[in-house]
Order: sequence, then C-alpha cells, then structure tokens
Amino acid sequence: MNRVPLIDRSSTSPDRKSVLDAINGAFGATPNMFRAVANSPAALNSLWGSFGALGSGVLDPKLAEQIAVAVANRNACEYCLAAHTALGRKAGASAGEMREAQLGGSADPRTRAALQFALKLVDQRGQLDDADVSTLRSAGYDDEQIVEIVAHVALNLFTNYVNIALSVPLDFPAVTLSKAA
Repeated sequence: MNRVPLIDRSSTSPDRKSVLDAINGAFGATPNMFRAVANSPAALNSLWGSFGALGSGVLDPKLAEQIAVAVANRNACEYCLAAHTALGRKAGASAGEMREAQLGGSADPRTRAALQFALKLVDQRGQLDDADVSTLRSAGYDDEQIVEIVAHVALNLFTNYVNIALSVPLDFPAVTLSKAA
C-alpha cells in the first residue's frame, strides 16, 4: 500500500493541477508516480521539468529507456522497470532489447557501453575514474551525451527512490526483475 496519498488532479490545488494535467496529456493518464510526487509541488515541478528537459536532449529516446530499465533493475524498482519497459517498447525497443538492458546488455556495442557506464555510476555512487569516461568516449559518445547519460541516471535514481520508499502501486504491466547469472 502506498505510503503517501496519490493526488487526484481533479481535486487539488491549481499549481498541482496544471502540472498533473500536462502529465496526463503526455501519457493519456496520470501515472501513480506523479500522483505520489504531487504531494510536493516543488518536487513535482522538478521531476516533470527534468523529464521534459532530458526528453528534448541529444540521447535517443530508446537509449534513455534502456538506461532507465538498467537502473531500475539494479535498484529493484518494480514500478520504474514496468513503466520504462513499456516506454522503451513505444520508443522502438524490442522486448528482448529491454530484457537485455535490465542487466546492462545489448547486441549493440555502443548501447552496451552506455548501459555499463550507467550501472557502474549507480554501483560506485558516482566514484568513476578517467578510464570509465574514456571507455564511453571510445564507444562514440561526446561530452554532451556523457553528461546526459549521467543526468538520466540521476533522474532515474530519484524516481526509483520515490517509488520504492513510498511504495507507489504499479499502474503499468508488471515486468520481472532480472538477476545476474
């Protein structure tokens, strides 16, 4: 059971309603995560603003969703894993690509490099070295893309923590967490 109320956009303050209406327009529904975050208008504005800013960034939406499922799987966030698997499919990823991404895998070496970088960032809490960034550059990523990968990881950590800590109920089809062999 959720640990904070899920804000109903039809009966909330005007500032929350306007953001929740925009979210509803983008998704065709108002996902429970946003309804939980709406308990804080500042957090809601931050979250929605980050989604919008990164959504118009240079990273391919498919890669962004693959990063999201890798981070969600690593943090055992069932909500984000379910949501981003569905969004990844809409962005053109196959079911197999999304399953592979959960563990940082991809048949594409460039995608695999980004996913492994993202997971190392999570595992080592940002404590990377020059070689980690050089490996990403060698895979064909420039500085703008590298910074956006870090930003996507940070955004997904925030959403993972919200959904896990506040026990936000799933409103996307469930996806099984993967464990490394």
